[in-house]
Amino acid sequence: MTEAAHERGLADTSVIISLEDIAPESLPAELAISAVTLAELTAGPHTTDDLPERARRQDRLQRVESTFDPLPFDEAAARAYGRLYAAVVTGGRKAHGARAMDLLIAATAVANQLPLYTLNGADFRSLGDTLEVVEPVTRAGRP
Repeated sequence: MTEAAHERGLADTSVIISLEDIAPESLPAELAISAVTLAELTAGPHTTDDLPERARRQDRLQRVESTFDPLPFDEAAARAYGRLYAAVVTGGRKAHGARAMDLLIAATAVANQLPLYTLNGADFRSLGDTLEVVEPVTRAGRP
């Protein structure tokens, strides 16, 4: 894990969900998202029956859609996904379920040669040098 010192970076879904709680100085000047993150956020309002929470998730989705032009999951990302998948399995961890979405986002970062900004850095430790992971600092002072 490294400190934020980048001009550009790719935020995973955890960062986008918690964006208001993250210290701005721990983020790059230009923050991008993956189309996979947009897909996760699009599903969000449909995964709760709590109407106020659904409204918050819908509001977040609309703000993200108006702010970001997501990077696609393309052929380069698909090839990177294979390398990341192999690294996770070699590290003795499972590479399916919720982890698969994280790996698709990470693969987008690798394909675009961007560091991945995440609040879940431990989830990416088995990837070694394949992916640069940055854990931004929250306003509460923790990564």
